[in-house]
Amino acid sequence: MGISLLRGISLCFKFSTLGVLRFLSVFAFLFLNSILVGCSSNSPMARVFVGFDTTFNRSYQKTPEFKKFISVYNLYAAKTRTLKQQIVHFSDAYNRVRDNYVEDVEDSKLLAVATEGIRKLKGRPGTISPQIVTEAALDELLTSLDPHSSYLNPEEYKESQIATTGEFGGLGIEINMHPKLKVIRVISPIADTPASRAGIMPGDLITHVNETSIKGVSMRDIVKKLRGPPGTSVRLTILRNQATVVKISVVRAIIKIQPVKWYTEGKIGIIKVTHFISNSELALKSAIRELTAKLDYQLKGLVLDLRNNPGGLLNQSIAVADLFLEQGTVVSVRSKSASNRDFSASGEVFVEKIPMVVLVNQGSASASEIVAGALQDYKRAIVMGRKSYGKGSVQTITPLNWDGALRLTTALYYLPSGRTIQGRGITPDIELAPSKVSGNKKAEIDLPNSFKIKKGTISQASRHTLKENSCPVGGPDGKDRMLGCAVLFLNSGSESDFLYLIGSRSN
Repeated sequence: MGISLLRGISLCFKFSTLGVLRFLSVFAFLFLNSILVGCSSNSPMARVFVGFDTTFNRSYQKTPEFKKFISVYNLYAAKTRTLKQQIVHFSDAYNRVRDNYVEDVEDSKLLAVATEGIRKLKGRPGTISPQIVTEAALDELLTSLDPHSSYLNPEEYKESQIATTGEFGGLGIEINMHPKLKVIRVISPIADTPASRAGIMPGDLITHVNETSIKGVSMRDIVKKLRGPPGTSVRLTILRNQATVVKISVVRAIIKIQPVKWYTEGKIGIIKVTHFISNSELALKSAIRELTAKLDYQLKGLVLDLRNNPGGLLNQSIAVADLFLEQGTVVSVRSKSASNRDFSASGEVFVEKIPMVVLVNQGSASASEIVAGALQDYKRAIVMGRKSYGKGSVQTITPLNWDGALRLTTALYYLPSGRTIQGRGITPDIELAPSKVSGNKKAEIDLPNSFKIKKGTISQASRHTLKENSCPVGGPDGKDRMLGCAVLFLNSGSESDFLYLIGSRSN
């Protein structure tokens, strides 16, 4: 899932003589009735005027690459009423990429990629819907930028808005495309969903859906295969640890994400945050109140479990970190325009300074890394577990003038200490090394086109590395050694006493 800044666009326009003449010279046949009867900010007419000055008169449109793109576009697209509208739609999206992407990209490269996307279409040239041609060009263009940028058609844009509220249909898995094998890789199953109950694990590779290979199939088409009416089943073929083939049937359901769960072990409160969606901060506040009351206000320590939390909304990660910090910057966002923005704690501490451990692993990404990193930088909590995923980029979802939207990487974020998480992740203060290494799990830096680590950036090393199997077990199932170590740390009273107890267990 990654960080999303949901941003609305105010659709209004000013009538000017030059603007109207430009419009009429190219689109005299379009929506003439709308001019006569007026239009609202939501009408197609308003959108054309809003995007007009930025859609045309760009220098790149005079280049051979752009002329070649238009030539290929016209070759493949059917000559329908929507042809010119879809070219305007592409130009609108293209201009937004040029203006807002986190770094400058050469026009020749972008246009070549978009042209190649059209050439990959199956179908006789001249018979393909202009909308499909535009989607193919934008899909190829956006995915070539980095692992997280993408074009959202109208249906996908609507679904992205629903997903951030915490309820949608499906299996309940966070996925991405394996860069080499071209199959689906599971980042994390969502807790208490059909996928998690069926035994799907982080790092699993989905190679077949309903006995049909999905190798080389687009992410959009694979998602359509995985989704379906609640109560229906889908059969998945999974490659686990790059060695074992597992076949699993999963019954689809409406996915209702509960972003926060809590329980206690003795006088220690354990709060599991699974996602950063629109109500995560409120759910966390409620959990803290409830567990504190259950312990008769005798809370000895708190474990904030962010393992396998793939991230979510930036504002929610800031709000969650703010609950534990007295003051200071939580995170800084930097774009290519050098307009940096710092997000600071409000100064209203919700949780008193009780001892605290934050658990992370390689499935902890994006928003969860902001929270863990900020609490680590201010020494508000001990971070324990394994190195996190390393996604330090911000995606902005911006609706386009005609329909659909862009999910575009527009900035990188930096922690209070000035270090970047991108490609590096959060290194725990106390690292718990696994007894057996899984071959499937990959980090952000392994993805194609990911932003590379810049030399000279601040990094952090773990203070201690322990073997996970030296930890006591914990959790509701009595099998969670990482959680067992977190609880032992808080019960020990100090880091030195904790290390002594772990050493005693190892001997």
